[in-house]
Amino acid sequence: MDSSKKETPEGIPSCSVKISQKKKVYLFFKRFQDIFFSALALLILSPLILVVAIIIPLDSPGAGPFFPQRRIGKNGKEFKMYKFRSMYPDAEKRLAELKGKNEMDGPAFKIEHDPRITRFGKVLRKYNIDELPQLINIIKGEMSIVGPRPALPNEVKKYTDYEKQRLCVTPGLSCYWQIEPNRNKIKFSDWMKMDIQYIEDQSFLVDWKIIFKSIIGCLKGSGV
Repeated sequence: MDSSKKETPEGIPSCSVKISQKKKVYLFFKRFQDIFFSALALLILSPLILVVAIIIPLDSPGAGPFFPQRRIGKNGKEFKMYKFRSMYPDAEKRLAELKGKNEMDGPAFKIEHDPRITRFGKVLRKYNIDELPQLINIIKGEMSIVGPRPALPNEVKKYTDYEKQRLCVTPGLSCYWQIEPNRNKIKFSDWMKMDIQYIEDQSFLVDWKIIFKSIIGCLKGSGV
């Protein structure tokens, strides 16, 4: 990928990519598409969002229904990503004691039966309902419907120069590896390759293939 790098205030390399006129048109309409369909989804799904927001505190008292988390976006810019809370309020504190059970290679953390996930949280994750608040991030321009998933700051600090290339585009709600049937068994190195491959491949056709497969995955309950 033809890019030059500079340092952000956080010390995270950002990319200045040469963009063709064709790519500029694609990015313009992709942004329009993101705003339109995210606003439409929020409107249509508002009853579901309201019900979920009521159930979460009832199922797990002690914190609100939403979980804002610091993530890294395009060019290493930090933003607050929104999710429905699917874990107990003390989940962040309990992470240290679970580090040794990590089933992912690389800097990412995930275990199949995470004891921090609530009963209702398992349902939210199964159907990817916990990600719905990110439609707000998309409207704000911090995320896109399709793009590499936004990483945690501590993960990005461990990235190699190759892996930092994924910071050259706006992060997304879904991506290549998200629509894989066994996505949680994908090696970190393959995950990074798929994200960087998307940057090379991105087009309306690719985006809509990912969107349709993501919708089918949600309906099937293939999330975790």
